[in-house]
Amino acid sequence: MTPVPRDAASRNLNVIAAMGGEGLRLFFPLAAVHGALWPLLWAIGYGFDLPFARTTVPGQWHAQEMIVGSFGAALIGFLTSALPEWTGTQPMKGRPLFLLAGLWAIGRIAGLVGAEPLIIVSAFADQAWFAVLIVYAARLSWCRRTTSFIGFLLFLATLASAAGALRYAMLTDDFELGETAIRTTVFAFLGLLGLALSRITVPVTNFILDPTEATSPYRPHPGRVNLAPALVGLLLLAELAGASDAVRGYLMLAAGAAFLDRVAEGFIGREAFRSEIFALSTSSGLSGAGLLVCGLSLVGLPFSFVGGLHVMVMGGLGLGVLAVFSIAGLLHTGQPLRFSLTAKSALTAMLVAVLLRVLPEFLPQMALPGGAHSFAAACWALSLLLWLKAYLPLLWSPETLDTTSESEAPEAFQDFRPLNASEA
Repeated sequence: MTPVPRDAASRNLNVIAAMGGEGLRLFFPLAAVHGALWPLLWAIGYGFDLPFARTTVPGQWHAQEMIVGSFGAALIGFLTSALPEWTGTQPMKGRPLFLLAGLWAIGRIAGLVGAEPLIIVSAFADQAWFAVLIVYAARLSWCRRTTSFIGFLLFLATLASAAGALRYAMLTDDFELGETAIRTTVFAFLGLLGLALSRITVPVTNFILDPTEATSPYRPHPGRVNLAPALVGLLLLAELAGASDAVRGYLMLAAGAAFLDRVAEGFIGREAFRSEIFALSTSSGLSGAGLLVCGLSLVGLPFSFVGGLHVMVMGGLGLGVLAVFSIAGLLHTGQPLRFSLTAKSALTAMLVAVLLRVLPEFLPQMALPGGAHSFAAACWALSLLLWLKAYLPLLWSPETLDTTSESEAPEAFQDFRPLNASEA
């Protein structure tokens, strides 16, 4: 066996150190790889089936892997990086991150082929990393004596419970429980998205309006900052209480309007069309549009609930996750806050994927070449692979490990920490 050159081994160790330097450096690429490959396997490789699924519903595996799998990895990376940043504490690094990644990966093994005997193992692995996140957020909240993370904790707990319920539904072949659990996971993630966007949009907008940071020209209306996630919380309560379609439908309309209100706050002049702002606003807009479509379908109008759900998940959550990936990937590697052409292409490909996926739901007579949703899956995968091409060299580069974004990124990200009532 040819020995590995010492300098090559050293480089490999440095890359591993960069991977474990912060949560987003490890988990954003994992989320992108999983999110790119799973839809291709599902739509093209497996033909909307799974090789070893016998009694479980393949569509529920699909929802499980995309929401808890792909978006779950994004959530781990975001919270393990953002929460310490907001509290001024040291982020999780090294071995704990790799152990967390191992738990997440174990949860994905069963979903790769629909291996029903491994559902229990995967369920325990997923619940383990959910528990780590909840304890981590609660500990930081307690140490910093802040109540600002209560929303994150509530949505996290709801998401963990719904993910567990979905696994239980698969084991017991309870289709209705599985569908309720899927909706609950989606709404819990929307609540988390609303909380994240309310904390990200303000400093990004101010930096773009005034790069000198001499002023803070953008101030959101305080009463509307957390309106969207609060209304999503009410929707979750109605969903868990088994409320009627009409009640849930009107709550969806209210939450959708609140997300669209966030879009209105993005009208800041021509800078609104900067891709960094446009991506965040469009994420809120598609989240709101999906909620409105779902709500209208539940109150009796002839709209596709499944179509609205995909607008919400692929458009709202998907584009929001990609926007956070792109913004945080720049700020945490010391780069200027301006998307590259490759990053803009990734966002465009994701919008095309959303359009291709939902159009047949609203225009049933429309036939797309390549079979149902194949082009949508390919565009979705292309979007995430383009993001990887642009950002993996930055995130896994030892040269960016010790850099800070103070010279190029908004100082507001350093100071924009949640405050409790006494601190305010």
